[in-house]
Amino acid sequence: MLEQIKSKIDTKTKPLGALGQLESLATQICVVHNTLNPQLHKPTMLVFAADHGIAQSGVSAYPTEVTAQMVLNFLAGGAAINVFCRQNGFTLKVVDAGVNADFQPHTLLIDAKIAKGTQNFLHTPAMTAEELEKCFGYAQKIIQEIAATGCNIIGFGEMGISNTSSASMLMSSICKLPLAECVGRGTGLSDIQFENKLKTLQSAQAKHPTPKNVKEALLYFGGFEIAQLCGAMLEAYHQNMLILVDGFIATSAFLCAYEMNPAIKKNAIFCHKSQENGHRKMLAYLEATPLLDLGLRLGEGTGCALAYPIVQSAVNFMNEMASFESAGVTQQ
Repeated sequence: MLEQIKSKIDTKTKPLGALGQLESLATQICVVHNTLNPQLHKPTMLVFAADHGIAQSGVSAYPTEVTAQMVLNFLAGGAAINVFCRQNGFTLKVVDAGVNADFQPHTLLIDAKIAKGTQNFLHTPAMTAEELEKCFGYAQKIIQEIAATGCNIIGFGEMGISNTSSASMLMSSICKLPLAECVGRGTGLSDIQFENKLKTLQSAQAKHPTPKNVKEALLYFGGFEIAQLCGAMLEAYHQNMLILVDGFIATSAFLCAYEMNPAIKKNAIFCHKSQENGHRKMLAYLEATPLLDLGLRLGEGTGCALAYPIVQSAVNFMNEMASFESAGVTQQ
């Protein structure tokens, strides 16, 4: 199949390799879907939301109430991710993985609440083993239901005040990097707030044993939305979907999924490089080349939605661009 894909790309009316990263993207999509004529069906965006106990220790510039407020904003259609999903034809669903609020039923809302936020991992593990397994069970069911609609490309976003702290802890644990290389300013911390965040996370790391595996790291330091993201990505791979990976937090969830099943990387499209401090090193660890570098640090899946037209372009040139022979153009 690879030789056939290469031949089809190389005989398009262009110099060899002239479409750069689009060519490798087209190749990846053709390989995943095992076809020379790929199609993208029913693109779906899942935004997983949850609250974090570590927020009580002052590691974020925003109060925890903002998580629930932003979920309501998603449901009302007013957030950046709503705008970009509408623009690019995504179906958007918001997953309540563990927000500290009660929501009325809504057509865009999926109820997968584990609890009203994790525990504060400065003092105790963020979640129990039972809660972690529940996260994976919910995630698997959500993806199976979406796959049954015919969706073959799915984007993953998140919302959760203080979730950059969880992501930094997971990154440090898995990539074996000091926290100082993983921790960033999140939603825009001042110098003093940033120093407090780093010291708090270093104290938390010192209070827990070194995690023996990914699930233990998630249990100690994860968020319900990050654990569900990880489980959802693994199931999306199992369903042979293309996986659009967003920024720092979503990539930390992918990092966990990758450690559990490295084959998942062949289905993953890394949509952008976040401005968050550790994201560049996380992408380097994964040997991943993102499509965009726009200085984003919003989350919500916005990078996935913004990168989608590039993914569409890779598919469209593969299907619609003439070959030298069909166009009657002399090939060098």
